[in-house]
Parts: sequence; C-alpha cells; structure tokens
Amino acid sequence: MTRMAEFWVGIAFVVFVLILLYYKVPGLIAKSLDERAESIRKELDEARRLRDEAQNLLADYQAKHRNVGDEAKAIVEQARHEADAFALETRETLKDTLERRTKLAEEKIARAEAQAVDEVRAAAVDMAVSAAERILREKAQGAGGAALIDQSIRDLKGRLN
Repeated sequence: MTRMAEFWVGIAFVVFVLILLYYKVPGLIAKSLDERAESIRKELDEARRLRDEAQNLLADYQAKHRNVGDEAKAIVEQARHEADAFALETRETLKDTLERRTKLAEEKIARAEAQAVDEVRAAAVDMAVSAAERILREKAQGAGGAALIDQSIRDLKGRLN
C-alpha cells in the first residue's frame, strides 16, 4: 500500500507540475523575480547616485571650510594691519597735538613774561617819576627852583624847534 500511495503522490506531483506549466507559473515567477531584481537595481542605482551627490557636497563643504579658514586669517591679518596703521596715525596726531599745545603754552608764557616785564617797567617808571617829582618839588621851592624852571623852558623851546 505504501507503494500505491507513493505512486499517487508521484502522479499528483506530475499533474501539479503540468498545471503549473500550463498556466505558465514558472514564467510568472521568473517575470516577478525579474521585476523585483530590476526594482532593486534601480534602487541601488539611485542610492549610488545619492551617495555620489553626498560625497560631492561633502567635498564642496570641506573646500569651503578650508577657504573660510583662509579668509578668516586674511581678515584678521588685514584688521591687524589696519589697527597698526591707526595706532601709528594716532601716535603721530598725538605728537603733533602735543607739539602744537607745547608751542602755544610757550608763547603764552613768553607773552606773560613780556607783560610782567612791561608792568615792572611801568611801575618802575611810575616810581621814578614820582621820586623825580618829589625831588623836583623839594628843589623847585625858592629862587633856585624858578631858575631851574626857566632853564627847562628854554631847553624845551630849543628841542621843539
């Protein structure tokens, strides 16, 4: 009996395979597998393309990053040069200003000295005139004073002519 069961299992298997062949199931399976393989191939191609784009973007950003570092160094260097130039200009301006102010102060001191000398001279002249006036008053009293006044008037007429 087991042989009979095996015989019918064999026949059922052959019939099953013939039905599968009649309905072209192996072709459908192959077609389905081919479609799936093509879909996977397209996805892989898309993944490769995306990876290549990502690598290109990464390379671009790395290059930009290096360039940014160089640009930053250039900006810092330029700022340093400008600061040095500004400091030099400021020192020169300060020096000129100090020289100008020193000169003005020296001129003010010289004018103050001249004014003080003039005031001392004026005071000395006033004191000398005052003293001379006092002496002349003392001497001008009496007959000697009248003669001195007459002599001064004659001398004055001679100088005026």
